[in-house]
Amino acid sequence: MAAEDEVRAASARFYTALNSMMTGDAGPLAQAWSHSPDVSTMHPIGGREAGWDQVRGSFEGVAGLASAGSVELRDQSIHLGTDMAYELGTEAGKITLAGEQLTIEQRVTNVYRREGAEWKLVHHHTDISPAMLELLSRLQAA
Repeated sequence: MAAEDEVRAASARFYTALNSMMTGDAGPLAQAWSHSPDVSTMHPIGGREAGWDQVRGSFEGVAGLASAGSVELRDQSIHLGTDMAYELGTEAGKITLAGEQLTIEQRVTNVYRREGAEWKLVHHHTDISPAMLELLSRLQAA
């Protein structure tokens, strides 16, 4: 399989797992991500998590509030190096958090690294979502 096809397959695994998280199950994300201490994420709710434990915990936190939803990657553009690759695109969909449905429409950058025979996600970065921030602010105030 060509390297670009392998990265596309890794991306598909990540978005399948992300869709599971949106229904409350963050478990499948463990298969898409590297578990190394240098992984990181910058979510639509702000902040930055570094290291697998923090990254995993951030997705588990969202999964604990999520009950329905789906997202897809649109306008995917993949750029390859030898053992690193990144993709750009737009995430689009809907998610129900704490009983409220929110629209997802954000730019995204994902970085992948070849680990053995597989490509694993090492960084996920999206635009900030004012709607998600507002919802989380209301939840924290309650």
